[in-house]
Amino acid sequence: MNREPDNLSSYILLIFALAFLMLSGCAHRKANTTVMPSDPPDVQDVSQNSKISSSEEPKSNLEETDEFLDEFESEFEEKAVTVADPLSLWNRAMFHFNDKFYFWLLKPVARGYKAVIPRVVRTGARNFFRNLFTPIRLTSCILQGKVKAGGTELTRFVVNSTVGILGVADPAQKYLKLEMSDEDLGQTLGVYGIGNGFYLVWPLLGPSTLRDSMGMVGDWFLNPINYVESVEASVAIWSYEKINETSFRIGDYESIKEAAIEPYEAFRDAYIQYRKNKVKQ
Repeated sequence: MNREPDNLSSYILLIFALAFLMLSGCAHRKANTTVMPSDPPDVQDVSQNSKISSSEEPKSNLEETDEFLDEFESEFEEKAVTVADPLSLWNRAMFHFNDKFYFWLLKPVARGYKAVIPRVVRTGARNFFRNLFTPIRLTSCILQGKVKAGGTELTRFVVNSTVGILGVADPAQKYLKLEMSDEDLGQTLGVYGIGNGFYLVWPLLGPSTLRDSMGMVGDWFLNPINYVESVEASVAIWSYEKINETSFRIGDYESIKEAAIEPYEAFRDAYIQYRKNKVKQ
């Protein structure tokens, strides 16, 4: 949590210290007053990891992770947003739970999955799920009045579901240069002027706010996976999607955590800033 220096000399020392950390590659985003476990090598700096991630997959497939990492790097470029954190005890407990879940279960499984499943298969699965989640993005675009983005989503869905064989391939992006949007109902509520409320961390789902949690409820109803009749099958599909997605992002979460002096506060603040920027777009 940032605090005003007591005098000018201590302020100058603080600036030099922060400058040293930034030049050393420690892109730590300081927490402010009141911010899936994230998937997104172990002791590596953010810049090195960005290069590794870029070689793993096209830049367009890492936009969300890159934007989240940019929140740490742009700390001194704009004033950070603050949000209330009245449930700090719960949130910290869930943050540690998600952290252990990632390192003890999700990461080992995703790493083994990545080792045995060819990248082309994993990419096809990723494309399939992104195409499947079109109703969430399309509805959000329509509710926000983003007619062009909504039309792009609809066109992408038609092209990829047919020519792309149920979305396994992405000819809409490859040949028509139609980029997938990144919209959800939480962002839609933000566009309508609804504030964050307060910060929340959910088990397995990760960081959120009261507003974004309300949006997640709406997203849940728009997610076709949740209409699979068997609960076990639905959970299995959701779990596979999570493991497949994580296989592309191994190392991202570690990089952010290593760069942060106080991980909980750093993730909280970065999440809030990230969501603020998404609502602005």
